[in-house]
Amino acid sequence: MSNDAALAATDDTARPDDTGPSDHTGRTDDADRTEGAARADEPSPPLGPVGVPSPLPDEHQRQARMAAMGVPEEYWDWMGPHGVPPMGVRLGLRFQRMSPEKLVATMPVGGNEQNVGLFHGGAHMVLAETLGSFAAILHTRVNLGVERMVVGTELGATHHRSATQGLVWATCTPLNLGRQLAVHEIVMHDDEGRRLSTARMTNMILAPRD
Repeated sequence: MSNDAALAATDDTARPDDTGPSDHTGRTDDADRTEGAARADEPSPPLGPVGVPSPLPDEHQRQARMAAMGVPEEYWDWMGPHGVPPMGVRLGLRFQRMSPEKLVATMPVGGNEQNVGLFHGGAHMVLAETLGSFAAILHTRVNLGVERMVVGTELGATHHRSATQGLVWATCTPLNLGRQLAVHEIVMHDDEGRRLSTARMTNMILAPRD
């Protein structure tokens, strides 16, 4: 799937001003949404064919990808050379809220099914790892006020029920935040607010190298 197609598919289903889950399940309300997330004025560039390393975007392309995925502009400098993960772009991942306290993102079921038509278990893990990684970055930059690399050291999930249509909503919240480790829980729900899976991710905050 091209980057343009992935973003077009997401545009049809999940926008930052859409109403997400409306209860304790992690859906967003007006106070919960990403504040001031920039929108791309043009499609971001193709990622290249599957199986070939994704080319690094120039800065204009990088910013367009982050805007299209809903990353707030104040975080753009921290998001690495690609800005957003190419896999997330291909799967239609879209951030609805991003802060050190809570991240919310969506991914369409359509196009991300396994062979019998259910939302793929691996897509749950992509959601979980993407949100957990970004949350750890925000913890180090905003909460700790330091520039550090973070690496995932553990990721596990329990699947509770399946989804065959609509969006999967992922909500990431901290379980424990330290100076060396950051642990987050990521809970996935469907459009009806039913829990689909529960994941936990641990990131190690690396000390600076000499």
